[in-house]
Amino acid sequence: MARYLITGGAGFLGINMVRYLLEREHDVVSLDIAPFDYPEKEQITEIVGDIRDRAAVDRAMEGVDVVIHTAAALPLYKPEDIYSTDIDGTRNVIDSAFEHGVQRFVHISSTAVYGIPDHHPLYENDKLDGVGPYGICKIEAENICASYRDRMCVPIIRPKSFVGPERLGVFALFYDWAKDGHNFPMLGGGNNPYQLLDVEDLCDAIYLCATLDADRVNDTFNIGAAEYTTFREDYQAVLDYAGFGKKMIGLPAEPAIWTLRFLEALGISPLYKWVYETANKESFVSIEKAQQALDWQPKYSNKDAMIRNYQWYLDNLASFENQSGVSHRVPWSQGILKLAKMVF
Repeated sequence: MARYLITGGAGFLGINMVRYLLEREHDVVSLDIAPFDYPEKEQITEIVGDIRDRAAVDRAMEGVDVVIHTAAALPLYKPEDIYSTDIDGTRNVIDSAFEHGVQRFVHISSTAVYGIPDHHPLYENDKLDGVGPYGICKIEAENICASYRDRMCVPIIRPKSFVGPERLGVFALFYDWAKDGHNFPMLGGGNNPYQLLDVEDLCDAIYLCATLDADRVNDTFNIGAAEYTTFREDYQAVLDYAGFGKKMIGLPAEPAIWTLRFLEALGISPLYKWVYETANKESFVSIEKAQQALDWQPKYSNKDAMIRNYQWYLDNLASFENQSGVSHRVPWSQGILKLAKMVF
């Protein structure tokens, strides 16, 4: 079987992809700045290292057939770390892959590259407009990867925000309020369609890009749920599942957004601009290209994916209850929103 390198293998997407590949009897190497502290540790080759360190990248690349590049500094990281990791780190990894004769490099980007769009659905050939350091760097990382396409197969995947086992981050804030029996605030009326994605469906798409003929996959693909309704309805499904009879509560959008901008400037908000600037707007991409070119079909609706993630959160709460950080693997600090929780 093939030997896969997963950068960011200890992260939320990384561990799900590791498990997916092990189930299919592939050899797996994880390269991550964080230790791989999962039960599957003995089944993989673990290299603890930074993708900005070329020596560590070269060490991980030995004997690899396919790279799945998931490692990235997320929006709550310091801007200088986002730039150095998402741009310089990506350049390190793909250049090393090319030098080591790797057959295929699957780059995991983000629909954040579309910024705050003025139309929907979004297609792969729509204009790119990075919002903040993360969005800007995701676009540049794509450009770096695309520049290698004449020398190797480089599929680029743009997933919607994805949830599932091991996902915490900003979603943990919502799940915490749901489990404690609170209503949850939202910007505006929540009647905007807002597409999400289950991590298992994302793993399916990645694997197709890693295994299908190169001429079918050497391209860029949007990935998202096929079934979704509105922000209010899909998030309400989790509150209904929690069983306390609580509701999504709309707040006047403009005053709330200005308040969040102010709180972010003070460093006491857990939300960053791309989250709160898009939460009350339509947000969905066309997945027709992936469906047609890859024969990919997502299995989970927004509601299914969120409830599955919420149940995992409940089942594993004891393992992360007192943690916080800036990655998707740990809950984000609620900051001043802890006070708001008492009101709702």
